[in-house]
Amino acid sequence: MPHTPHPPAPRFRARGRRRLRAAALLASAVSVCLVAASAPPTPLGVGDRLFPHLGNPGYDVAAYDLSFTYSGSNTEPLRAVTTIDARTTADLDRVNLDFAHGKVDSVEVDGEPAGFATAGEDLVITPEDALDEGEWTRITVRHTSDPVYPEDREGGWVRTADGLAMANQADVAHLVFPCNDHPSDKASFTFRVTAPDGLTAVANGLPAGVDRTGGTTTWTYRTAHPMATELAQVSIGRSTVLHRTGPHGLPVRDVVPTEHRAALEPWLAKTPGQIAWMEEKVGRYPFETYGLLMADATTGFELETQTLSLFERELFTEPGYPKWYVESIMVHELAHQWFGNSVGPATWSDLWLNEGHATWYEALYAQETADKPLEARMKAAYGASDGWRAKGGPPAAPKPPTSGSKTGIFRANVYDGAALVLYALRQEIGRPAFERLERAWVTRHRDGTATTADFVRLASETAGRDLGDFFQGWLYGEKTPPMPGHPDWKPTPAPAQAGGA
Repeated sequence: MPHTPHPPAPRFRARGRRRLRAAALLASAVSVCLVAASAPPTPLGVGDRLFPHLGNPGYDVAAYDLSFTYSGSNTEPLRAVTTIDARTTADLDRVNLDFAHGKVDSVEVDGEPAGFATAGEDLVITPEDALDEGEWTRITVRHTSDPVYPEDREGGWVRTADGLAMANQADVAHLVFPCNDHPSDKASFTFRVTAPDGLTAVANGLPAGVDRTGGTTTWTYRTAHPMATELAQVSIGRSTVLHRTGPHGLPVRDVVPTEHRAALEPWLAKTPGQIAWMEEKVGRYPFETYGLLMADATTGFELETQTLSLFERELFTEPGYPKWYVESIMVHELAHQWFGNSVGPATWSDLWLNEGHATWYEALYAQETADKPLEARMKAAYGASDGWRAKGGPPAAPKPPTSGSKTGIFRANVYDGAALVLYALRQEIGRPAFERLERAWVTRHRDGTATTADFVRLASETAGRDLGDFFQGWLYGEKTPPMPGHPDWKPTPAPAQAGGA
């Protein structure tokens, strides 16, 4: 049975009310219905400045139940069923879901067949009866999920040496499953992954059952905390799951290619201590489990998928990377569990809150454990900041991604450029107030989303004075403001451009 956080009975009673209302108003409504039926499906969005067609208005998802059946070949589409429990926030004749790069076989709304069509990267669903504001509805989509992506649209499934993993940030979860693909709409997740015997499937959250039958195994996982679609993770491969215990009994599980287990174990053993270090800085770890997924794939990045961070295996086995650097990257993704996952961005323009904080704790960890001075890194960032702002926009107002480069918002201005904002804030309000602010931020907004304005308000409240003007310059200015306490810090002049007269 699909995990159901809300009782189904109100749904069907609501459907009865809709039919009674429809019968009573049939004569007056028929012309409106004809007009609605003739209108072509169109892609919608929640108005995100950087991704205008991402997400959909009119409903709030409470739960996803995702079922994937893997054939054993990572070049073949998976058979999939996505079930969504949502509450409507407006009257809806149609429901738009974000979905692209898969074939839809059928759609049901509250157990009854529904019409569907595609528009842009939306799946537009027309239920038999319109949905009223404030009602619960269940949408079931039977579809395929294709791990072979088009050349111009990377992301979603990542093909590994022995199977698959996921990398959905920023806007490609809907290449994998139908969803409301925007970080403002968090939901609980249940994953059911069926794979041939000999393979291991792992997903976000904690295991909730294993069923072996007919040469296949179905693995079930559930999240205990709400999650954004971009943070979903499913791993399928010839993997070993390693278990250890973190602070206050926290279950830590890591997923590694079985053949590389011995080489990776010394790195994985560091995770409990890193969690304890983060807890000293900002408070208790916010989720039910944590661990690293070591993917045997070349992605060019690591990713903070919730409770199970994705890493390239080569980061740990390539001898060219210094030990301190690898450990600081581990802490970067760990810090995201507080900053970006538990406290999610309300819009993608709030990305600096995710990456700036993760970079901050990455740099602080390197200072405290490897004698890599934070101040030196921040001074270098200050020198480069004007150039970063010119190229990518100020930290809280990044320039939109260029066409065909949806990950283009992940620029230096939201990493070290945003960490520089936090350093300036600590200089401005003092270390004790800054540390209180960090703890208060992740406590107040735990399991939710928050905006840049929320951070500015809480910082002002913590400091006991209005910091609006301070943040205006640091977050939105074209030029980097003077650094408090370091009047000698200057921007590095841009290199001269070669060219003829």
